[in-house]
Amino acid sequence: MRFIQFTSKNGGPQQLGVQLKQGGDIVILSTADSQIPNMMTKFLEGGEDLFKKAKKIVAEKRNIIAEDDVNFLAPITCMDKVFCIGLNYAEYCLQQGKSVPESPIVFSKFPSTTIGPYDNIQIPQISDKVDWEAELTIVIGKKCKNLSNNAEDCIFGYTAAQDISARDWQRRNGGQFLLGKAMDTFCPLGPVIVTKEAISDIDDLSIRTWVNGVIKQDGNTSELIFKPPQLVAYISQFMTLLPGDIILTGTPAGVGFTRKPPEFLQRGDVLETEIEDVGRLKNNVV
Repeated sequence: MRFIQFTSKNGGPQQLGVQLKQGGDIVILSTADSQIPNMMTKFLEGGEDLFKKAKKIVAEKRNIIAEDDVNFLAPITCMDKVFCIGLNYAEYCLQQGKSVPESPIVFSKFPSTTIGPYDNIQIPQISDKVDWEAELTIVIGKKCKNLSNNAEDCIFGYTAAQDISARDWQRRNGGQFLLGKAMDTFCPLGPVIVTKEAISDIDDLSIRTWVNGVIKQDGNTSELIFKPPQLVAYISQFMTLLPGDIILTGTPAGVGFTRKPPEFLQRGDVLETEIEDVGRLKNNVV
């Protein structure tokens, strides 16, 4: 199933829906059953009962709206935590002359950084070295802590993200990543959350980035050093994961600052990101 948050182009409140296929019609869940909320985070908090209701509504194909009639929002918002993983693709490590890490490198963004799949990325006045990082993103489906062998059970699904990064600020502030990673609009998400059962093979998905139509990243999730269940289990040793929390799993080679000469996003650029089986983001840089 392909979950989305959206508004109608005719106006009205945010809705929660399921897109029947990539580019296809959308079943509006939140108006088909009063018990289904219009927010993905609240839906996940409702657990298996709400998921069963959603599957029934989708099977009956009730409350259909065409893709052309909706505005896509970020597929999940108001999450408690946004985790990111650094240096999780071997070639990316090689490009920086760094060793493959022995354990996941974890840092964070704030939920306020998230924007929709077609929203504008804003270049802040305080940085001229803003970079791209396409990332497969885990969506947590249930509360979990101290996981070991059952981490897969806590993954609801996956979405696509860009870990936009101000490289100059990433190296300031005593070397702490936070300020360079957590500026406004620095986490485009979407366009959908695909449930894990609907992914063909999570360990073999192409992941690509284009800037103004020129391909910059062309990787595959088979290259991930730490796989999604490993990341969920690892982070759960330190803190409780909640429904709706997301984990950006790292980026493949081809980011701007490793290029010779380095390249950075400029106002007027168009940044596109695509992950196989998930979909495509398209964000203008302003």
